[in-house]
Amino acid sequence: MGTNNLRSQNWFGRKGKDGFIYRAWMKNQGIPPDMFEGKPVIGICNTWSELTPCNAHLRDLAEMVKKGVLEAGGFPVEFPVMSLGETLIKPTAMLYRNLASMDVEESIRANPIDGVVLLCGCDKTTPSLVMGACSVDIPTLVISGGPMLKGHWKGKDIGTSDVWRFDVAQKLGQITEEEFIEAEACMARTQGHCAVMGTASTMAVMVEALGLSLPNNASIPAADARRKVLSQLSGRRIVEMVKEDLTLSKILTRAAFENAIKVNAAIGGSTNFVIHLLAIAGRIGVDLNLADFDTHSQGIPLLANIQPSGEHYLEDLYYSGGMPAIMKEMGSVMHQNAMTVNGKSIGENCAKAEVYDRNIIGTMHKPFKPDSGIIVVTGNLAPNGAVIKPSAASPHLLTHAGKAVVFENIEDYHARIEDPLLEIDVNSIMVLKNVGPRGYPGMAEVGNMALPKKLLEQGVTDLVRISDGRMSGTGFGTVVLHVSPEAAVGGPLALVQNGDRICLDVPNRKLTLEVSENELAARKKSWKPTEKMETRGYVHLYQNHVEQAHLGADMDFLKGGSGSTVVRDSH
Repeated sequence: MGTNNLRSQNWFGRKGKDGFIYRAWMKNQGIPPDMFEGKPVIGICNTWSELTPCNAHLRDLAEMVKKGVLEAGGFPVEFPVMSLGETLIKPTAMLYRNLASMDVEESIRANPIDGVVLLCGCDKTTPSLVMGACSVDIPTLVISGGPMLKGHWKGKDIGTSDVWRFDVAQKLGQITEEEFIEAEACMARTQGHCAVMGTASTMAVMVEALGLSLPNNASIPAADARRKVLSQLSGRRIVEMVKEDLTLSKILTRAAFENAIKVNAAIGGSTNFVIHLLAIAGRIGVDLNLADFDTHSQGIPLLANIQPSGEHYLEDLYYSGGMPAIMKEMGSVMHQNAMTVNGKSIGENCAKAEVYDRNIIGTMHKPFKPDSGIIVVTGNLAPNGAVIKPSAASPHLLTHAGKAVVFENIEDYHARIEDPLLEIDVNSIMVLKNVGPRGYPGMAEVGNMALPKKLLEQGVTDLVRISDGRMSGTGFGTVVLHVSPEAAVGGPLALVQNGDRICLDVPNRKLTLEVSENELAARKKSWKPTEKMETRGYVHLYQNHVEQAHLGADMDFLKGGSGSTVVRDSH
């Protein structure tokens, strides 16, 4: 791309009053005149926030990106966008994913930016930034914040997945409140996002598998100096991408999306991967549907022995060879020619990768688990599909029938789950309604409902659980999620009653409510929505325009993009 073709020259290359204004107000930051003379302007889109602890170190990474941009002859400019801290934000960060994507899209389009580096980490920051950038489609490169180092508590390695175990242990009196509090600091002891293959790590893997980051982006620990090196190299590379006009749409092909689905299976990635990849595909214009996740996961075993599907942590994966080693192990099942941001193919990037620890990275012929990826089930309870992660489930429950124990919403669940009179046993199926995109609103991570204490005391560790909500990528269990259509819009899930018999048949991809069509029709006639619709602000917009889970839960009016052209001018 020549100097005259740079977007930024529509601002900084102008003559007269307009150019004077654009340059003069930038110069009050101490910027030398030559920075405006035809140099690619690189936006550094930063989700740093003290309310997003996973991303609290991104300011440091931004400085390294700036060094790289300057070295390559570019002009770096850092700008903030809405940050989504999964651990603090209420009611759920997912409610604001689409809002953050709008912030990113408009910030990129409206400003003199020729290429952009996306700094993300915590769960929703990655998909929201990529979605927004896709709708503009300029040269884009992603840098993840990296996982925190694994925790240590009483001689054991611990990570986020242990939160669920600590919760059960405290309920059973196996650890004290003091020990519970002590474990907090022992687990979250360094900067970075979750150390296990939760959603944040899954998103980092996703962008590397899609070709949107430099190799090894996904697993370098946040505290490792090599993450800073990767950031500086990324700064250099984005300048070259602008010169090559290597835009997102040239990288995010159908082959790239299929690669991402296959890699997600091999790592035992989060179920949230489904809803985010669908949304990204919708923005860039690639035809992807829910069935594709099942189709392209088939035959891909679990290669990464990482929690919650395995035993170890992201830093262990990095020391063992990282994602290039895993993708090399996958060999011919990958689209080797898929292009990446460094100008090389996935195959070229992985060609020299080595595996240093077979306890962490398995082979296609000797994996850690034979069943991995995402399985999509359909039936009269989920006409548009639902998802389950078999590598995190109990094998004996993947084919199971039982009576429903129904909770109308999350408040109902909290009010009744510890009721001694609650009729629930080892064969029951827990059903949670109205926690989907519109019903919650925002589709909260409450699908892996905690079991009642009375079952835990009997030694029961898992039940089949079904909902229209999501589950944290750090969670585990036989949990059916993203039931579509959701209860709040009158989907079949809304009609389930206590005692109804439900059959889950994962091998045959079926989820069946064993109630007659006539009975369901009668229930449908008397059904009325129980969740209120908001009347103002963003939540009102969200509830009126959010699509169902099987479409990615994006807003209907955000599909596709408007490109990088600014329609109206000023001054």
